[in-house]
Amino acid sequence: MNGAEPTAPSEFLLCVENGDYPESLEVGKLYPVLADTDAARHELVRVIDESGEDYLYPRRYFVEIDLPTEARKALRRAS
Repeated sequence: MNGAEPTAPSEFLLCVENGDYPESLEVGKLYPVLADTDAARHELVRVIDESGEDYLYPRRYFVEIDLPTEARKALRRAS
């Protein structure tokens, strides 16, 4: 991984499309997102995918969701 920290406000993004990456992304799954301002300028997000590593994907593959505090804590512990 690149050493980036999860970013606020959305520490996790919901995958709504996996395009050419069905082995790497599961539709309907939450993925930890890492701060990457260069990627954001290109409409990309850096997430930790099914390989356990962080990779760039099109931003349109994900949506932000508002999670309750307890859910965010549980997901952080599980990541």
